[in-house]
This record gives sequence, C-alpha cells and structure tokens, in this order.
Amino acid sequence: MKGKTHAGIGIVTFLSLYSRLPEKFNYIGIIVVVIASILPDIDHPKSVINKYILPFKNKTTKIILYMCIGIIILWYDYLYTKEPVLKALGISFMIIAVSSHRNGLTHSLSGMVIFSFIAGYIGNIYNINYLTYYFMIGYGMHLLCDMATNRGVPLLYPFKNKKIKFPITYKTNSKIGTTIEELLAIFGLLFAIYKIPMIFINKH
Repeated sequence: MKGKTHAGIGIVTFLSLYSRLPEKFNYIGIIVVVIASILPDIDHPKSVINKYILPFKNKTTKIILYMCIGIIILWYDYLYTKEPVLKALGISFMIIAVSSHRNGLTHSLSGMVIFSFIAGYIGNIYNINYLTYYFMIGYGMHLLCDMATNRGVPLLYPFKNKKIKFPITYKTNSKIGTTIEELLAIFGLLFAIYKIPMIFINKH
C-alpha cells in the first residue's frame, strides 16, 4: 500500500475515533497519526520518509545512513544520558538498517510496541499528553492495511517470521490494487470533508 494511502487511512481513523480519545481533537494528534501511519515503511529505500532523507534511493544508502544514526545515538547515550529509550531508539535504527521491507521489526507488533514506547517517552519530555494513543492508531492501522495485501506482514516477528494476512487480499501496484487504493482515497477525502466541519461546529 502506498504511503499516501496509509496516511489518508490514518487520518480517517483519527477523525472517526477522536471523540473517544482523552484529548479529543487536536492538531498534534493528527500529525502524530500521519507520521506513525507512514513510519513502518521506513525500511523501504523509496518510502515517503526516505524520499526526503536518503541522498540515494537504494538499499546500501539506507543501511549506511540508519546504521550510522543508530551508532551515534548509542554512543551519545553511552557518553551522556544512559537512558533506556535512547538505547531502544539506537538499536531500532540499526535493525531498520538491515531489515528488508516487510520482513522485520517495522511491520510487527514488537516494532509497534518499541516505537510507541519511544513516542510516549518523547511525549513525556515535551508534556504532550496521550502521544502514545495517537501513535498506536497510526502504526496499528498501517499494519492492518498491509495485512489486506497479498504479501502480508510478519506480525509476530521476531518470534515467528510467518507473514500474516487477511483471507481476502489484493496485490499492490496491480490494476485492482491501484483502483482499491484510489477508491479508499476518494472515500477518505469525502469523509474528511464531511467530518472536519462538524468538529469545529461542535467545538463552538
């Protein structure tokens, strides 16, 4: 599934659930949901995130960059902070560096827990309440959406490498897959157009 589709579904999910969340509707929440919705694809050299980060869109560049980031974070933590969250972040970057798309940490429940823990820690530092809620909405929806594709996701990694998917799936980048994602985008846009004015009306 394309990054923009993941982001759109994350937004629609947030708009559907915001009234049940502790902080209701807020802009930080929707931004975090969007980021978390595309984050699992960070292990793909041509993902939305890496499009703006990697100087060269290939696996070697991804490995070198993320491995270096992970080492720098771990070294900084060793010298100055001794914070568990930085250790987790550094190790996560190194795992991302060597992971191939949909075959490792980023598309698993373990990955969602680790990154949600990191997001929650960042939220505590900057006094952003309930950041973990927003993050898990976006990340969780990404995993669910990818389970609807023919490749599935290694949901139980690293305990099991088996790809898990729904009984009915579609092939990404196929005509049917592209049509499905375009329809999702259209319905999502219509839902957002319907829902967003209601949010501001209810606020007043």
